[in-house]
Amino acid sequence: MPGRTTPTETLDDVRSALEEGEWQHALDLCGRCDDGAPSPDLLQLRAQAAYGAADFEGCVTAWEQLHRLHEAEGDRAGAAEAAAMVALFLMMDTGLMAPVRGWLARADRLLDGDDEQPAHAVVAMTRTYERFMCGDMTAAAVEAERAIELGERLDVRPAVVIGRVAMARLRILDHEVDEGMALLDEVAALLMSGDVDPLTTGMMYCELICAAQGLALHDRAAEWTDVMERWRHGAAFGGINGRCRVHRAEILRMSGPCRQAEEEALRACEELRPWMRREFGWPLVELGNIRLRKGDLEGAEGAFLAAHEHAWSPQPGLALLRLEQGDPDAAASLVADAITHPFDIPSKERPPFGDLRLAPLLDAQVEIATAMGDIETARPAAEKLRGIAERYSSRGLAASAALATARSALVAGEVETAIDRASEAIATWVDLGAPFEAAAARLVLGDAWDEAGNPSAAQLEWRAARIAFEQFGAERWASRAALRLEQGPPAAVSPTDVAAAKSATFRCNGGTVTISFAGSAVTVRELKGFRYVARLLAEPEREFHVLDLVTGEHGTMAERRGAPIEGIDGAAAGLPVLDDQARAAYRRRLVDVEEDIEEAERANDLARVELAQHDRDYLVAELARAVGLGGRARTTGDDVERARTSVTRSIRYSLTKLSAHHPAAAAHLDQSIRTGTYCQYRPDQMAAVEWST
Repeated sequence: MPGRTTPTETLDDVRSALEEGEWQHALDLCGRCDDGAPSPDLLQLRAQAAYGAADFEGCVTAWEQLHRLHEAEGDRAGAAEAAAMVALFLMMDTGLMAPVRGWLARADRLLDGDDEQPAHAVVAMTRTYERFMCGDMTAAAVEAERAIELGERLDVRPAVVIGRVAMARLRILDHEVDEGMALLDEVAALLMSGDVDPLTTGMMYCELICAAQGLALHDRAAEWTDVMERWRHGAAFGGINGRCRVHRAEILRMSGPCRQAEEEALRACEELRPWMRREFGWPLVELGNIRLRKGDLEGAEGAFLAAHEHAWSPQPGLALLRLEQGDPDAAASLVADAITHPFDIPSKERPPFGDLRLAPLLDAQVEIATAMGDIETARPAAEKLRGIAERYSSRGLAASAALATARSALVAGEVETAIDRASEAIATWVDLGAPFEAAAARLVLGDAWDEAGNPSAAQLEWRAARIAFEQFGAERWASRAALRLEQGPPAAVSPTDVAAAKSATFRCNGGTVTISFAGSAVTVRELKGFRYVARLLAEPEREFHVLDLVTGEHGTMAERRGAPIEGIDGAAAGLPVLDDQARAAYRRRLVDVEEDIEEAERANDLARVELAQHDRDYLVAELARAVGLGGRARTTGDDVERARTSVTRSIRYSLTKLSAHHPAAAAHLDQSIRTGTYCQYRPDQMAAVEWST
């Protein structure tokens, strides 16, 4: 027919759309070209278009279809290469190693006995990172060397680049830091040449930055992040843009300003949501760390707990949050448990094994222990951190170790050591462009000078710390420095400041609220959040579901069912937690996991069994989380989620208003009231108060 578009011309249109970065348009064109029997070329283009258009499961499904098509046509090498690509995408964005191993095993069976060809290189490069992420350094090194050799001989550039990066990271984890970083510099130069495909380039830029961040080489990480940021415009696609944003947020968490760091982290979470599954915990933890520095404790807790729900460790951020919330015992317990049982879930974003992954945990343990006056915990933790810093050539690690030593020395009464080590940490952090870390070290140095009987030197450091915190956007810490300027350093343990009298009043009077606390009384305008607070204070320790609090305001559940909730916007129906395609894919992966467990049990490989069981637990939890009563798909943005957001916002807004009239009462309530799906008034035992409501 005149004007009819031939399949070949349509595929050319798809390629043109992909070159222009018009991912959804390319995906739509793929649909028009699909006559029910898609060609290998079409499936490969569809996989690329789907990944760019934020359809991760569609991308993986297209590779799976290509694998089956090649296998049906007797193209063993093509089927093996497609299987390896399924494994690569699953590994890159889900971190589920059992299905990855299953697809690599399929590829091995298809290639068994064949002469070496490009598919062998693709399998080797994928298995390199599967072994690396699972902590098998020996096997990872063997596969990396094979990927490099095959890639160079068979002209498979991604295999060469990925193999080299893996070898560099293995050198670093084997304490050969200078050699490893030199290898990464070589890869960086190759990536900047533009001779490597965009997907491999983006993934490996991310790997370079993660390697530097794991070593606390923040200056090198910043340089590579800037390079990746310039490269990504017009080149990156799929989840690569979001990964770049996480790295920018990490750098801004160090350099400031805090507001801009939070904006980048939020945008990263939004951009990565369609691609990442378990590894979505990575940007969530970064968001929590930034909010913790900003002083948004409620926001930090929400981010950390969301990361935990994705089977991602929120430590040491969550432990430090508990310290800020006035619960040092919980903080100490959390960080000690994280050190005893390190994060084992396969990850590219943090050191997967070895003592390097303990460095931030030990740093936090020292901070928590010294706040409690626990020198018996602080001193050995500082010594371990110093040992790690000596084994890895990193100024950032050395500065962290110096500050940890200063903290523990100060608690032990070794003032001169505290002064020397804190001064060393400040000099390094200033040189590295890390104002928050430098300001935190100045607080310790000021405390040491004050203890040494030199108040002028102490005031100088505290004043510099306050200014730095204010410029960074860390108002909570700026207030802490200002308090030192007025009153001197705090005691080792900092429970909520409550008067000796343990009785107080919080009474809603129909338009006003009377609050009597710590020898002072005020009357303020009644707000909805104050009514929620009154209910919590009336029954200390009881956990109230947010819908119980809301229905107390708007009638019974039966009366309210189906009606809009005041202050909660949005439609009653939310978005599915997992769509039908994702749920079907999760069930397929569960089959892969079960097969991996059976194979590992036959081989008596207990470590592999444990890793696969983690994958199974994660998938089962995700499926359960996505299904509601009667097997119906559960949604986000429903009544509970919107009620949680509304109640939290109302309580925090009210306490912010109260702080202008009664700072002591507001501070006590802010630290003692927990919000979330369940809300509770639970003060520290030393701060317990009997409220009359």
